[in-house]
Amino acid sequence: MTEAILLVGGKGTRLRPLTMRTPKPMVPAAGVPFLTHQLARARAAGVEHIVLATSYLAEVFEPYFGDGSALGLHLEYVTEEEPLGTGGAIRNVAERLHSAPGEPVLIFNGDILTGLDIRALVDTHRTSGADVSLHLTRVEDPRAFGLVPTDGTGRVTAFLEKPQTPEEIVTDQVNAGAYVFNRSVIDTIPAGRPVSVERETFPGLLADGAHLQGMVDSTYWLDLGTPQAFVRGSADLVLGRAPSPAVPGRCGERLVLDSAEVAPDAKLGGGTVVGARASIGAGARIDGSAVLEGAVVEDGARIRDSLIGAGARIGARTVLEGAVIGDGARVGADNELRDGIRIWCDAEIPAGSIRFSSDA
Repeated sequence: MTEAILLVGGKGTRLRPLTMRTPKPMVPAAGVPFLTHQLARARAAGVEHIVLATSYLAEVFEPYFGDGSALGLHLEYVTEEEPLGTGGAIRNVAERLHSAPGEPVLIFNGDILTGLDIRALVDTHRTSGADVSLHLTRVEDPRAFGLVPTDGTGRVTAFLEKPQTPEEIVTDQVNAGAYVFNRSVIDTIPAGRPVSVERETFPGLLADGAHLQGMVDSTYWLDLGTPQAFVRGSADLVLGRAPSPAVPGRCGERLVLDSAEVAPDAKLGGGTVVGARASIGAGARIDGSAVLEGAVVEDGARIRDSLIGAGARIGARTVLEGAVIGDGARVGADNELRDGIRIWCDAEIPAGSIRFSSDA
C-alpha cells in the first residue's frame, strides 16, 4: 500500500468550531497543525501518495503543506463543490488515485487522533482477502456510536445504528474512522451525490456478499470533535500517550517552542504546550493546556485543560478550567472561568468580572 485518502472537514469528520480564526485541522496540536501528525504517521507506515478530500478551505491547506515533499509525501487536493458525505468524498477523489483495481487504499478521517498500527490494518486486509477492512475500537459507552459486530474470525456481520436500549447493545465495538478499501470497491460508490459509508456503502456491500473485515485495535483513540477533546489530544501527544513522529521535540510534561518565554518559577505540566513567542509570567501554573503563538499568561494565573488562542492575554491571578480563549481575546486579572466556557476572538473581559466559586 502506497497511497491514501485523508478526509478533511467533511461530514464524516464532524469538525466543530474551536473559537479560533484558524480552521481546526490547522490549529496547533503539540506544536504543529494537527493534520501534520496524521500525514507523518501515514508516511511512517509506508504511504507515499495522499489525496486530501476537503469540503472547505482547501486554500488553507495547500499553501501550508504544498506538494508534501517536506514530509516525504506527494500530496494532491480535491475540494467538494457541495457536501458529499464520507462515501461521496471518497468517490469524488477516485480519479486522482494511482492504484490498480485489486490494490489497497488507506482511508482515514482528519478528526481522529489514534495510535492505530496502520501496517497491521493493511496486513489484516491482505491476509483475510477482504474487500474492505475497518479499524474498530472498543468504547465504554457505545450509545453514542454505530455498532459493528464481528464473528469469530473478525468478519463484519452488521452495521447497527446508535443503540437506544440496553438490549440493542450487542457489542462495544465501533467504527474508529480508518479503513482499507480495494481500489475497485471505491469505483462502485455512486458518483456526484452524498453517500454515507456507514448507512449506505457498508450495508450495501454486506448485502451483496462482500467481505468486510474488522480489526480491533486497543491502542490510543480519541475523537477530536470537541474543544476539550482537542486540548486533551494535544497534551497526550506531548506526553507520548498518542504516538506521532511529528512532535517537535522530546515527549514529556511540557513542550516549549523556540522563542517562547517562561518565567523560571512558572510550573508547566500535564503535556502543556507553549507556542512560539508566547510568554508565561512569574508564578503561573499551567496543566494539560495549549498556549498558542504570541499569547501572554500573566503572573500567578492558574490554567488547567484549556486552550489559549494566538495573541490572547490572560490577566494576573485569573483561573481557567476547561476554557477556550479565542485568538486575540483579553481576559483581565482576577477572573475565574470554568466548565467549558468559550471566549470569542478579540473579546475583552474586564478585571474581576466573572467568578464561578463562592466568595466564602
